[in-house]
Amino acid sequence: MYLCAMNRLQQAWIWTRRIGHCRGFGIQSPSDYRFVRYVVNEHWPYYAYADMPANEGWLQKKLGRLYFRLANHKQPSTILDLVGVGQYLQTGCRKAHIITQFPDRNTAQVQLIIAPTETDWQQVMGCTTEETMLVVEGIGQDPSSWLAITGGEIAMPLKPSVTFDLYYCGIAQFNQQREKQNYIVNF
Repeated sequence: MYLCAMNRLQQAWIWTRRIGHCRGFGIQSPSDYRFVRYVVNEHWPYYAYADMPANEGWLQKKLGRLYFRLANHKQPSTILDLVGVGQYLQTGCRKAHIITQFPDRNTAQVQLIIAPTETDWQQVMGCTTEETMLVVEGIGQDPSSWLAITGGEIAMPLKPSVTFDLYYCGIAQFNQQREKQNYIVNF
């Protein structure tokens, strides 16, 4: 009971700290606003929410539904899942081929990567293209790897152009035609 109350207190503190970044406020790009408003912070129930596991904690459920919406939005052909949320990803995009290990560099065309903060980022960056969306889970507990990715401290062929800090995870896009933007989102 005590742990549950502490989680709710922590969740309320995080939400209060980020209140100025609710539902896309402050985002000037129409495409980024649309992404935050209708994919990241979508509150309407989707068609497959009833089929998803119900016995998970609030954070796993929240992130699982986000991963489902990302896969549904992106409709990738290949997903690299390094955190074990394949059920949500497959529900969001049934045609996607989900891999759990790094592919060969010559055959890699990965459009969506879900990775924890303690990942070998050189291998991850070897799989990225301009169409890749990278989701880094756990950036609130270990912000150093997220800061290295957004700050360009990791040597990578493509630099992230648009990043979204959701506290529980971070989303990076690599479209080189875009200006660099770092957004904080109250998720």
